[in-house]
Amino acid sequence: MANRDNNIILIGMPASGKSTIGIVLAKALRYSFIDGDILIQNRTGMTLCDYMEKYGNESFLKLENEVNAGISCERTVIAPGGSICYATDALKHFKQIGTIIYLSIDYDMLEDRLHDARERGVVLEEGKSLLDLYNERVPLYEKYADITIAEGGSTLENLVVKIVSELTRRKLI
Repeated sequence: MANRDNNIILIGMPASGKSTIGIVLAKALRYSFIDGDILIQNRTGMTLCDYMEKYGNESFLKLENEVNAGISCERTVIAPGGSICYATDALKHFKQIGTIIYLSIDYDMLEDRLHDARERGVVLEEGKSLLDLYNERVPLYEKYADITIAEGGSTLENLVVKIVSELTRRKLI
């Protein structure tokens, strides 16, 4: 079983920078990097959008939970998809194998970055707006996070420094 303190899991809204920050953070720490969405695409042989279109959001959420709950690694930065906040089994697993960091982004910045949520493969129920989704997910991210890092317009490099500093301060790396 992996030591709880040697993996870092980045959670947050789609377009919050989980994958981009994760890659740079992994390089800075000399960790491996796993993108949860890529794992799902590799397993299904389909893009997230195509999978959701063919099988529906509920099937996707079940698959996302299963795939992420099955990740076994050490010294790895993991960036699951934004809908991981609904994946109870995966989040319990992540709590056991690492430190969960919520990359907090304000709604205006999210809206600027994410023009068409459905084209991006975002699990968005019919009739729900991006703001509805944001308001629904933020409390879930906060609930599961060990650490919250507010992006607040910081550069990629500054965000990585913030994360490393906080992990170091808490003696997690």
